[in-house]
Amino acid sequence: MNPDVWLAAVLGAALGASIVAIALRRKQRKEIIASTLVPHRTRQLLSVLQSGAVIVRRDRRAAFVNNPAAAIGVARPDGALLPAIADLAELAWKHSEAVEEEITVKRGVLGVTSQVHVRAVPLDSDLVLAVVNDHTEARIAEQSRREFAVNVSHELKTPVGALSLLAESIEEGADDEHMVRSFAGKMRKEARRLTKLIQEIIEISRLQGGESVLDYEDVHIADVIAEALDGASLTAESKNITLTADVKTDPMVMGDRDLLLMALRNLVDNAVHYSDPGKRVTVSCKTEDGTVSIAVVDQGIGIDPKDQERIFERFFRTDPARSRDSGGTGLGLSIVKHVALQHAGTVDVWSQRGVGSTFTLRLQEHGVDPEIQGEK
Repeated sequence: MNPDVWLAAVLGAALGASIVAIALRRKQRKEIIASTLVPHRTRQLLSVLQSGAVIVRRDRRAAFVNNPAAAIGVARPDGALLPAIADLAELAWKHSEAVEEEITVKRGVLGVTSQVHVRAVPLDSDLVLAVVNDHTEARIAEQSRREFAVNVSHELKTPVGALSLLAESIEEGADDEHMVRSFAGKMRKEARRLTKLIQEIIEISRLQGGESVLDYEDVHIADVIAEALDGASLTAESKNITLTADVKTDPMVMGDRDLLLMALRNLVDNAVHYSDPGKRVTVSCKTEDGTVSIAVVDQGIGIDPKDQERIFERFFRTDPARSRDSGGTGLGLSIVKHVALQHAGTVDVWSQRGVGSTFTLRLQEHGVDPEIQGEK
């Protein structure tokens, strides 16, 4: 064969092979992109949803997870996916239509159980969109609202009745300047208590409705502790109570910073209110096995064992007279409990009369979730 012809044949074969290889690589790249890549704009859209959103791939892993879905505990940003979600996605592919199901999710290392509604919609032959909503609180909301209405009407009668009596007394003794000043001061105190009660009623109503955690974000617990102690410093100084932070680590949790601050502030305020002058209140923080434990320790009057199981109930007070003197509403610890539930956490108490109390808020450390298993 002519050398020129031979060279041309070799070059032609090489060029053809290169073209085929390039075409195959492009085809494979398109297939990979189609099956695993979620466009940037789609990610932005799903990221702003209040509902959890997961894009499920054929290999039973997540191509995308927004913050609410990660907080609910059905998937992780690294692609690990709750098996029940993957099963529902396969069912959606099988029937080529949207499918819905209620599933039980163990949230985080604390094992808090939630009832979650999932709707899986096939986007194409390789991707499914799963929309996730936690309906745990909604299931008991109606019953809670009925009970709450009864409790609220009873609690509001006390400050409203007191204001009415004080106003009548001022009207009858308008010529007595000393009495008018004294009763006006009492009216201001009752008005402040009524305002606080109404604010906490609004907060706990939102919490029980499951509508409070709107913006999940990374929360530095050390900052929350510092701000809670700073907010309680004036009250503590007025009673000569020392506030101390024992924080040797700065773990992060995923949640609503304002709600977590409100919960911790309630615990610190309670510790101050129920401690005698000259005592100490300490807030400590530690992490162990993916659990963040925040403990508020006081040297207060303590809680009777018979009351310890009830202190997280709405409007329950261990010492009604002292609580009213300090402006307490009986809702603070109930708010703490509901904030903990909203963040898949728990709150408990250890207490002994004459020794003091320790309230411990436990939350899941961000990025640690052994309940979710996925093939890598």
